[in-house]
Amino acid sequence: MKIYKSVKHLEFSPLVNMGLIRLRQPIPTQDVENVDPFILLHHYGPYAISEFNNPFDLGPHPHRGFEPITLLFQGEQLHRDSLGNESLVEAGDVQWTTAGRGIIHAEGPTKEFVKKGGELEGIQLWLNLPAKDKMMTPNYQHVKSKQIPVVNDDSGNITMKIVAGSQKEKAGLITTQTEVNVFTVEAEEGGEMIIDIPENHASTLYLLDGEVNVNNDVLLKKGEHQLAVFNKDGNAIKFASNKKSKLIILSGVPIEEKVAQYGPYVMNNQTELLEAMRDYQQGKMGYLY
Repeated sequence: MKIYKSVKHLEFSPLVNMGLIRLRQPIPTQDVENVDPFILLHHYGPYAISEFNNPFDLGPHPHRGFEPITLLFQGEQLHRDSLGNESLVEAGDVQWTTAGRGIIHAEGPTKEFVKKGGELEGIQLWLNLPAKDKMMTPNYQHVKSKQIPVVNDDSGNITMKIVAGSQKEKAGLITTQTEVNVFTVEAEEGGEMIIDIPENHASTLYLLDGEVNVNNDVLLKKGEHQLAVFNKDGNAIKFASNKKSKLIILSGVPIEEKVAQYGPYVMNNQTELLEAMRDYQQGKMGYLY
C-alpha cells in the first residue's frame, strides 16, 4: 500500500554569495539545517558563460570527511583531482567524489566551452560520511548521461534518471557508502509519477525549474517554494508536472551523528577539523597544480 510521506517543511531557495559566484542554497537555511545524510545543496546557474563572464572556475581546493557530488544539467566542466583523475563532465553526467581522508580537486568550464559560450547549470550536493568512513581511501566516480538507468511515467512525459539507489527494479551505477537514493527528473507538462521511498529514509524534493504538485496538495514553483522536506511517515512521494520542469529527489538513511564543519571539511568534532587543516597544509591530501 502506498502511503505518501507528509511534507515537514516548504522552503524558498535563497540566493547566497560564494566568492564571485551567486547561487541558490536551499540547504542549509535557518529553518532546515540538513536533511541527514545530505548536509548541503547548491543550485548554481544557469550562468551565461563566455570569455567575458566565467565566475565558476574553481581552482584546486581540499575536501575531507564527506562526498561532494555534481549533477550537471547544462554545459560542461573539467574535473581534475589529486588522485590523477581528469575528466570532461557534460550535461546529464554525474561526478561523485568520495573525499574520505582527503582529496584535492578543481573544476570549471572547459576552455573550449568558455570560448564558444553557453549556459552552465548544475547541482552540488554534500553527502555526509559516517564516522567509521570519514578517513577511508578517497575515490572518484564519473557516470556519463547515456549510462544512467532511466524510468519513465506511463504518459512518457517524465524521464527520471537513477543516479544512485534504486527505483522500479532499476539500480544506479554509483557505489555508495550509505543507503541513499539520488534521482534527477526532466518532465514535460502533464506528467505524473509515484516514487517509492523507504519509510526510514529522510527525503527531499528540490525544483530547479518549472512547477509541480506534490502529493496532490503542495505546489512547488520556481521563484517561490522550491524545496519540500518530508517526514518519515510513509513509503512514497507523488508529483505531477504542471509545466516543463526539472527537479531532483533525494533520500537516505540518517547517519544521526554529530557534525563539525569548517569550510571544505566535514568531521565529527573540532579536533578532527584541526587535524584536517594540518594534514592539508602538510601535503597529506596530495597535490594538484
